Amino acid sequence: MVRGLLNKLVSRSLSVAGRWQHNQLRRLNIHEYQGAELMSKYGVNVPRGVAVSSVEEARKVIKDVFPNESEIVVKSQVLAGGRGLGTFKNGLKGGVHIVKADQVADIAGKMLGQILVTKQTGAQGKPVNKVYLCQKLALVNEMYFSIILDRKSAGPLVIACSKGGTSIEDLAEKFPDMIIKVPIDVFKGITDEDAAKVVDGLAPKGADKNKSIEQVKNLYNLFRKTDCTLLEINPLAETADNQLVAADAKMNFDDNAAYRQKEIFALRDTTQEDPREVAAAKADLNYIGLDGEIGCMVNGAGLAMATMDIIKLHGGTPANFLDVGGNASEGQVVEAFKILTADDKVKAILVNIFGGIMKCDVIASGIVNAAKQVQLKVPVVVRLEGTNVDQGKRILKESGMKLITAEDLDDAAQKAVKAYK
Repeated sequence: MVRGLLNKLVSRSLSVAGRWQHNQLRRLNIHEYQGAELMSKYGVNVPRGVAVSSVEEARKVIKDVFPNESEIVVKSQVLAGGRGLGTFKNGLKGGVHIVKADQVADIAGKMLGQILVTKQTGAQGKPVNKVYLCQKLALVNEMYFSIILDRKSAGPLVIACSKGGTSIEDLAEKFPDMIIKVPIDVFKGITDEDAAKVVDGLAPKGADKNKSIEQVKNLYNLFRKTDCTLLEINPLAETADNQLVAADAKMNFDDNAAYRQKEIFALRDTTQEDPREVAAAKADLNYIGLDGEIGCMVNGAGLAMATMDIIKLHGGTPANFLDVGGNASEGQVVEAFKILTADDKVKAILVNIFGGIMKCDVIASGIVNAAKQVQLKVPVVVRLEGTNVDQGKRILKESGMKLITAEDLDDAAQKAVKAYK
């Protein structure tokens, strides 16, 4: 998801349904070290670095790759921002450290296998399975650079600022005039004039302007050719030898392009994702975790949003959203229930199905079988309407299960809220 400054640039008020819609946008997120390798292929300057997953690997890299470096940057690799100001659950402060070469193995050992909590991970944090060892650059200037997809201009938008670092959000709020935005015509691509405007916004102190323009164009080509939805570099650094270097990067990619970006999508790290979403994807289901108490199983995005809003209207809060789609099998319905009941926060489940392509009797059979398999310990409210609805209701009634049936959506929401309270 778009973070920090980008959130401020595109923020808008969202209802419960709107928050689902915002989160449901599927974008592959990759680690910093993976992004650095990708940028290097497109001619973007990046620091020399190697990702390691053990203390032994860290010692070997220091010996073989950085034999003459006195200091090394050690960066925890998690798919979240705010690492530098984060805290490990073992007490270590900061997910990014600059240390003496002989201290790298020690600090890497304190990061690997641990949970890092940042302002973007939530209290649960994220596991650190790799750390990125990078050369320490002599920096004279730190800037901010990003490319996003902009709805207003219907194309890519380059955002630049002459000041970068961890405080970019505060800077954007206090000094909005420092933020330069350059829309790019998707048909023409980035021009030298466009790139020059970006460089002027970055205002490097001594870097050659033509070389800087070339770097900006390389970054845009990377964005376009890899189907990026976000490319954020903070900081885009200027070194003592007058080079622009992408010292950190966050990249997202459009899931709709997975079929033509197979190498990039092979980089997906499911250990950084909600395991329920991963399980749902394997069952060809759509799942989004929320923060409430009522689990929602529906078919269709519009019905999902309506269901979540009406739960909120009656004093409840959706714990998640699970869409079984229009042609789910009985087995998928069973998997859906397993995922819903795996969440300890779920105190009741609301099944709201409109049978169009999806048949109500299939859903009903799946509900009954799921109830038997997972030994339901929370109340289940079921509202069915549409194709084979009578058969579906009969299956539920004859099952002998303690299922609460509802006549319409309003009735279902009220019963679900009452059931968990």
